[in-house]
Amino acid sequence: MASSAPTVPGTDSRDSAPHPDAPARRRRLLVAALAALLLAAGAAGLDESSRDTPIGTPQPVPDRLAATIAQAQERLHRVPGDAGTWAALGSAYVEQARVSGNPTYYTRAQGALDRSTQLQPTGNATAAVGLGALANARHDFAAARSHAEQALALNPSSMEANGVLADATTQLGDTATATAAVQRMLELRPGVAAFTRASYELELHGRVDEARVALERALGAATSRDELAFCHHYLGELAWGGGGLEEARAHYERGLAAAPGDPALLEGRAKVLAAVGRVDEAITAYDRLTQRVPLPQYLLEYGELLESAGRSPDAQAQYRLLGEQQRLYAAQGTTDDVAAALVAADHGDPAEAVRLAEAGWQRGQSIFTADALAWALHAAGRDVEALPLIERAGALGRRDATVAYHRGMILAGLSRTRSGTDPARAGAAIAALEQVLAVNPYFSPLHAGIARQTLDALRGRS
Repeated sequence: MASSAPTVPGTDSRDSAPHPDAPARRRRLLVAALAALLLAAGAAGLDESSRDTPIGTPQPVPDRLAATIAQAQERLHRVPGDAGTWAALGSAYVEQARVSGNPTYYTRAQGALDRSTQLQPTGNATAAVGLGALANARHDFAAARSHAEQALALNPSSMEANGVLADATTQLGDTATATAAVQRMLELRPGVAAFTRASYELELHGRVDEARVALERALGAATSRDELAFCHHYLGELAWGGGGLEEARAHYERGLAAAPGDPALLEGRAKVLAAVGRVDEAITAYDRLTQRVPLPQYLLEYGELLESAGRSPDAQAQYRLLGEQQRLYAAQGTTDDVAAALVAADHGDPAEAVRLAEAGWQRGQSIFTADALAWALHAAGRDVEALPLIERAGALGRRDATVAYHRGMILAGLSRTRSGTDPARAGAAIAALEQVLAVNPYFSPLHAGIARQTLDALRGRS
């Protein structure tokens, strides 16, 4: 499927031409309007009261979050019937689960939020938002959308509910609704939460420069150490995605200066160390990080770094830990079929990868589930079926090296025929893999090497 990258009106003559795809056209206009709102918000300046913490995202300073939980618990000892405090405690537990990598906090969050709704069964928008954030964290995006809509029916001006709605609908593949929710956040209160979400929405549509502007607006709006760390982390991630190692490193270090010990920033530092060839230091950094915060993403990255360094037994141990952690998450009601499918495709059973990816696709046909299913089908040797899905994964225009790598490898698989090599497919695969390495040659210590090996083989056959 061809990309329909959004553009700001007045900057591209294509905006005045007829467009045969009406839904795609509406998406373009929504994102263009979002960019216009972003610029207007920046020009108008920021009200100090608008500088709020990003909704539905990890708190970079665990001590601050722990203090919030302790204060809520102390309040409930004194006033056990306070529905609002129960809801606030539940939302804090959701964040604690993300920060710590301990999914048992999701069960505590469920209990606290259920208690809030028991105490106030109607008109409880705060609990609905918390339940929506919990559902998003558990990857039950349909339920999250329902909770967000319930909260918005009670309070149409809720920043938090719009944030939950944006997160859920992005994962469900309803990009128009997600963009509209982010636009609403910018209209309501152009602060850190709105600007960071606007950045992600623009990045998904391939508008990296505007995404960077949005994050810079967020950084300018930040008033606390955790907000500064959060913004620097995502500025680092944006630079990393484009292969800008020095810029990424600088943002990660600035974030750590604001919030020493922040796990996401430590992960950023570790992957930069690996990219610049300081592999032993990177391995040590990942070892310390995963012992402290065993998030599946960090365990996977650590395992692949070990595998790329020739330490296969150690890598396999990390993959086993990853499997155990995924089972722990599932036992607490959290199942990420997309992530599990990608892990199974690369390090497990291709048939299981397809099963998991198909389950995720049934729940929401987004660019993320399209990529996971395409890659699982590739692992199972079903590249003909994978090709239209990987094209769909890139339909919004997002510049993601891993998705581009998947596309290149699928094309490489299709180039191999019984009678030899399909020159057109091989040429397309070469172009795709060259582009991946041109954009971000460091995207993965393991898969970047495979991309180079595949390119050498394709050039030798072409």
